[in-house]
Amino acid sequence: MDSSLVISWWAALCGLAVAIILILKKLNPVYSLLLGAICGSLLGGANLVQTLDILIKGSQSVMGTVLRVLAAGMLAGVMMESGAADTLARTIVNKLGDHFAILALALATMVITAVGVFIPVAVLIVAPIALEVGQRMKISKLALLVALSGGGKAGNIISPNPNTIAAAKGFNVELSQVMIADFIPALFALAVTILIANLIKQKGSQVREDDLLNLTAAGKDKDLPSLGSALVTPVVAIVLLLLNPLGSIFHLTFLTSFNLDALYVLPFAAVVGALAMKQGHQLRNYAKAGVSRMTDVVLILIGAGAIGATITSSNLPAEIISLIQLSHISGVLLAPLSGLLMAAASASTSTGVILATGSFSKAILGFGVTPLAAAAMVHTGGIVLDQLPHGNYFHVTANAMHMDLKERSRGIFYEFLVGGTAMVVATVMYGFLHL
Repeated sequence: MDSSLVISWWAALCGLAVAIILILKKLNPVYSLLLGAICGSLLGGANLVQTLDILIKGSQSVMGTVLRVLAAGMLAGVMMESGAADTLARTIVNKLGDHFAILALALATMVITAVGVFIPVAVLIVAPIALEVGQRMKISKLALLVALSGGGKAGNIISPNPNTIAAAKGFNVELSQVMIADFIPALFALAVTILIANLIKQKGSQVREDDLLNLTAAGKDKDLPSLGSALVTPVVAIVLLLLNPLGSIFHLTFLTSFNLDALYVLPFAAVVGALAMKQGHQLRNYAKAGVSRMTDVVLILIGAGAIGATITSSNLPAEIISLIQLSHISGVLLAPLSGLLMAAASASTSTGVILATGSFSKAILGFGVTPLAAAAMVHTGGIVLDQLPHGNYFHVTANAMHMDLKERSRGIFYEFLVGGTAMVVATVMYGFLHL
């Protein structure tokens, strides 16, 4: 690509706006992003050849993230298809009992999201259990939804899921570092989830008998693995991912010398876990299921890489820095707000984080924000408004909880408070206190 080519900032913004509008109009997100990149490049003065070079450059820039997302698919496939996630959810709810029902449901969703299960799938797994508990304890569907969604959001920012991988690789930091950095914001999000769900547990409709008909609750239709074997996959993954950070913290050279990337760790943990559950013969099926769930994310990564290259090839990052400096607003706020706005536009945490890192990382780092702090703030910003109605998560959770769209919409504000708590905590910790 011609290194002297600089696309006009307004053209890059137009391209991003075209992509977002097309996504809102329900065009396939990948084509929306590619068309936005093409429009922005051509409007900004690039010719057809230069535009193609920008798209190729952008797609190449995300290949490292693509490989790690595909690796995460293996772990997700094992946890979801083997019943390991079901076992974890059932165990947590059963151990804590009905008196701590909301805590149990939120914690169960947090844990199984944190070990690599997609948040919509986590809600689908725990929803039948939640409806059963909700009927017994007279807890409203709205409170149950907030417990599950809030717990899932808390787990999502400390998980080896595509959104965390995108945040890490978008700022060239280790996946484990982002997971650790977001741990305290996740705990605050969990606490707010439990508080809100308890406050509104009589608000909204109650669980009815017909809501419990034909439930395919976790564990009812298949033999689940034992808790010990179900824990092998996440424990192996977490231990191996933490070797490097622990080595750096405690100055243990032999630990830091391993250099274990998520690309190696996640599939290895998945294989070990499948063997521990005596499901080695199912590995091919688990891998197939995991890859199929990652396909959409990988394609979106390619599209987001293209629109990101259009923006970074423009003078938009420099203009953003100048504008924020003139307005005397802290440039630190660009990190969480970019994550929030892009996730709101796409109604997806993963897509939002991918867009924010690809489009605004240069500007964010231009304010002197450290890469890890930037990754943590963008990532937590991505869970604030990812539940809007133009995305799949809104509808998946509505169906899981047997709610109509009006009732499901009532949960958006409460979910916003949960995600906003995590974002504010991360911004204060890493943006202003520089912890």
